[in-house]
Amino acid sequence: MTKVAMITGAGQGIGEAIAKRLAKDGFAVALVGRTIAKTDRVAQEIRTNGGTAISISADVAKREQVFEAVEETVRQLGDINVVINNAGVAPTTPILDITQNDLDYTWNINVGGIVWGTQAAAKKMIELGHGGKIINATSQAGVVGNANLTAYGSTKFAIRGITQTTAKELAEYGITVNAFAPGIVRTPMMNDIAQQVADNAGQDFEWGMQTFAKDITLKRLSEPEDVANGVAFLAGKDSDYITGQTLVVDGGMVFH
Repeated sequence: MTKVAMITGAGQGIGEAIAKRLAKDGFAVALVGRTIAKTDRVAQEIRTNGGTAISISADVAKREQVFEAVEETVRQLGDINVVINNAGVAPTTPILDITQNDLDYTWNINVGGIVWGTQAAAKKMIELGHGGKIINATSQAGVVGNANLTAYGSTKFAIRGITQTTAKELAEYGITVNAFAPGIVRTPMMNDIAQQVADNAGQDFEWGMQTFAKDITLKRLSEPEDVANGVAFLAGKDSDYITGQTLVVDGGMVFH
């Protein structure tokens, strides 16, 4: 029987690459995003290439919308086996400038989306009487502190903790929980971050990108597909005996 994966933040960047990779691997995929036009486009591309894909509008910061997205996935695709909590935002704000709104906004989406996605996925998998895999997006900036990323980085450190905690809680139900930590990936969101960093320093866009790229051992920025390859491993059966872990996919920025 075809396995079903739901991916949040699937309308662009890493989420889009993950959705396309899992569809290629034989999953039926549910693409969730705030902007339905974006997830519609990706879903249509997947269907054009022979895959099974649906598009769902949801704001992951809102618990009821995440639960409804899981329900809609099962309604249309018949099951849910893998949930990838990928949606997130990445403000680049120095510590002296962070506002209450900055912190609330970032935590509600990045951490709220992980908590509600995990809760909704686990409840539905338990109800359906089978285990599954929950995979969370953290970041290289959630493994080591990066300057000007207090709001963002704090959420990504929290996500690694939530991944470890829920892995212990959900193991009895046959549900594994892991995370993936991308480095510097060529995505629309990363381009915005690099531009913000460059603007703050009075420099150009490429300077902003290179401030991140200079610390990569493999000396190249990541493509979204590099991250999707790692997520595909976590979504497949070869990772069945792995839980509570963070797979760092950063070209060699952080070593343990």
